[in-house]
Amino acid sequence: MSDLVTRLDIILGPPAPVVSLAPLALDSSGRPHRLEVRVSAPVTGTDLPVLLFSHGNGWSLDGYAPLTAFWAAHGFVVVQPTHLDSRRLGTKMDDPGFGDIWRTRVDDLVQVIDQLDAVESSVPGLAGRVDRSRVAAAGHSWGGQTVGELLGARVIDETGVPGDDLSDRRVQAGILLATAGTGGTELAPFAREHLPFMNPSFETLTTPTLVVAGDRDDSPLTSRGPEWMADAYELSPGATDLLTLLGGEHSLGGIPGYEVAETTDEDPERVALLQRLTTAYLRSALDPTDSSWQAARETLDDSADPAGRIDSRGRVGRRDG
Repeated sequence: MSDLVTRLDIILGPPAPVVSLAPLALDSSGRPHRLEVRVSAPVTGTDLPVLLFSHGNGWSLDGYAPLTAFWAAHGFVVVQPTHLDSRRLGTKMDDPGFGDIWRTRVDDLVQVIDQLDAVESSVPGLAGRVDRSRVAAAGHSWGGQTVGELLGARVIDETGVPGDDLSDRRVQAGILLATAGTGGTELAPFAREHLPFMNPSFETLTTPTLVVAGDRDDSPLTSRGPEWMADAYELSPGATDLLTLLGGEHSLGGIPGYEVAETTDEDPERVALLQRLTTAYLRSALDPTDSSWQAARETLDDSADPAGRIDSRGRVGRRDG
């Protein structure tokens, strides 16, 4: 790895061994498929914060190990639900009810928070080590929109009015990875027909949030180009920082998995940088005394070959309920 990654490792400290349990079925009455999650946590440490992760379209609790395993090794209890759009459930875009999955996705994350007792008691050795007063959420692609709504963003309805408030005050910080921007006439015809809910308003997203975008993530869902993925930072009062990964496409170097079909820009160095910067952000966002994010930003700024840049509005601080 590069000198930059090595210096960031010094800031974060060494990783811990991780225990991962899946599938864990949570109570989900009325759902067409039971709600299953993967729980990953370090085998050592106490007062561990909770990190919810929402996968991109078609994925499941078994994806995104390059990120989720790293977060767990650095002190987070990471919970990954399988949403109803998962390929393993056979869901297709023309299935009845597909248009409502965006709401179910948010509810999946709320259900996880509601059932943290079951999560904690099911993982060997985890009981008594979780700090439920510190909860964050992260998501990639459609998972980013899901998390955005949990953080305060709303979906604009067909009349042009922002819809229901689906936010949860228990979530104090978030990370939006390669997340769609505003909709309307700039959406491609396919998106307008099949994904009408991809029309967010970020004006009410007030939770401290890191937005991550690749400068080559040119989505076919919009005519805007890569700048579309920065809308959550540009248009929300809560987004404190924008991390732009140079050369990054939609998979941001391979976060769903290094060799999966969706990874068009495989780059372990890019993934390593993202692992460390997101970890630093989460630590500082959930603990006002933690200086990891400031140190990581300065380290990136000082690098001769940074592979990314950070735009910032100021100091990171968690939102309390």
